[in-house]
Amino acid sequence: MNQTDAVWVFHGADARFASAVFRERSQAIAWIERHALSGVLTVYPLDISVYDWALANGHFKPKSQAQSEARFIGAFSSAAQAHLHFENGRAE
Repeated sequence: MNQTDAVWVFHGADARFASAVFRERSQAIAWIERHALSGVLTVYPLDISVYDWALANGHFKPKSQAQSEARFIGAFSSAAQAHLHFENGRAE
């Protein structure tokens, strides 16, 4: 994923929603470290869903009708997205 066409989203441990969005990975990491946060920092493409991005880039192919339905698409994430896990502000 081209980093100029993406953002880094932090989702705190046990959080229902994301708590921060950054253009630069380094800014995100500095913020996470400063606040000793636990959670996952994930890169997301801009102007395309992760579902459509994964399909277009060959990272995912639906194996059933259910995997083409709204409920699945709305909750979709891809292991192909770059991501970092943090515990108390430190990358694992």
